[in-house]
Amino acid sequence: MTSAPPDRFRPHAAREMAGMFDHVSRRYDLLNRWMTLGQDRVWRDALARLVPPGARRVMDLCAGNGVSLEGLVRPGRLVLGVDVSLGMLRDADDASPRGGWRPRLVCADAFRLPVSDAALDAVTIAFGIRNLRPRDEALAEIARALAPAGTLAILEATAPRSGPLAPFHRFWLRRVLPVLGQLSDDPSAYAYLGASILEFGTGDELEAGLRAAGFRVVGRRRFLLGAAALWSAIREPERIVAGAGRALHDARPAGAERGISTHPAGTAEMEWRIWSVAQLAIAALLTAALAGGTWIFAKWSPVLSLEPWQRLSLWILLGGGTVGFAARTVLLLVRATGPRPRP
Repeated sequence: MTSAPPDRFRPHAAREMAGMFDHVSRRYDLLNRWMTLGQDRVWRDALARLVPPGARRVMDLCAGNGVSLEGLVRPGRLVLGVDVSLGMLRDADDASPRGGWRPRLVCADAFRLPVSDAALDAVTIAFGIRNLRPRDEALAEIARALAPAGTLAILEATAPRSGPLAPFHRFWLRRVLPVLGQLSDDPSAYAYLGASILEFGTGDELEAGLRAAGFRVVGRRRFLLGAAALWSAIREPERIVAGAGRALHDARPAGAERGISTHPAGTAEMEWRIWSVAQLAIAALLTAALAGGTWIFAKWSPVLSLEPWQRLSLWILLGGGTVGFAARTVLLLVRATGPRPRP
């Protein structure tokens, strides 16, 4: 099985991170869909909703191929997508609509953000904070760039907490992810992914680091039975670095009217509808597969040589998964047949 190169875990490994993500950019989005059971888009939408509507200068750090940027774009808001991987940013640029309030993309090191002190109203990070080592330095740099009472929203995959499902979660990270990674151009990247999630832990250390850096955690959510978590934090005003930064450049193209977005609404509506139907199909298939697995297990359970705790764990996993995905299928059906939510 492919192992993760140890140099990716060293402090300030910007060059190693850039090289790794440059290699996997081609199939990165597709593999993310498979590994999160199609949920990563939903989680990123939840991340975007944590940004205050009045935030005018927003940075998406570790922006990758830009999949989180679309949810941040608003008329009158400057959105910066910052990442160390030039290959990923090229993909983000190709996917971004031209004109209007499109995000500005910057290739930069997260430990040396290209903005002045207190220049940003909000910072978001999706599946990137675990790659920033040492984390206390990264959080200090983010705190420097945020204005007083600015918002930091972090979405990250987390290691399993203790419980009956923890062995399955660890098996997924240690065994299944490297197998899926064989479909990418750099299989070692997905061995690193599982190892880095286990190294990151359950998120308790992140919360301690946020408090030490001068943040107040105001919200947390967990997704997919703890496979990912979302945190919202506020930069404590009394601990802001003194001195406001210079204003960032205007995001409007020459001649554009203030407050007018040039994003094609019809295209966005069609893309949203297609993705909603795709999520519905995936959820329905998973529901059917889990229901079939539950029926087979119920039929053969009496003759299987299992410990009581193993039998109970499988019942919880199969039965709970069936009920959970059945409920999600119903919710997605309602969503897919209804109007598109307003951004």
